[in-house]
Amino acid sequence: MKPTYRAALLVALHLSALYPLALVIWDYHTGGLSANPIEDITRRTGHTAIVLLTVSLAATPARRLTGWSLFIRLRRPLGLYSFFYASIHLMIFIGLDFGFDWELIWLEWPKKRFIVAGLAAYVILLSLAITSPKLMVARLGAAWKKLHRMVYPASIFAAAHFVWLVKGDKTRPMVYAAVIAALLLVRLIPVTAKGRGS
Repeated sequence: MKPTYRAALLVALHLSALYPLALVIWDYHTGGLSANPIEDITRRTGHTAIVLLTVSLAATPARRLTGWSLFIRLRRPLGLYSFFYASIHLMIFIGLDFGFDWELIWLEWPKKRFIVAGLAAYVILLSLAITSPKLMVARLGAAWKKLHRMVYPASIFAAAHFVWLVKGDKTRPMVYAAVIAALLLVRLIPVTAKGRGS
């Protein structure tokens, strides 16, 4: 892929990843949020986080299918954007839903499995975000790759969080769970010589 196309694709990635946040800010200032704005923002940031996480998981299969190594380069910013939205999602939940009442949070979180799954996913994403800089890659060496394979259980926890969170029609979360499961299963397929290094 030519440098011009690579640069254009990276710009498109950043714009696409920031668009949901810009839309939330716009809707907030123009009255475009739902009757329950806190729930609306929490839902939208959580949804964006799992979308970006799912797309990041698709980077390796896309690399295998096309041979374009650029997809691997997109995996890191996609993962960081997913962590960014997950952080907003969590802060709204803690700050606006619970009012930073840590005692109440401590009492409530073990009772709700969707909170446990979501917190597990977030802790893993946090560790991956902290170790994403090139300096950390150099320091950790071979252990870095092993650590970043934790994105797989993080995605499972995120899917479980979504499924358990939604009440009523679970079609959308089940679709995401199925897509994530498929992307993880792809990794069990033997890699050909052409696809090695992905």
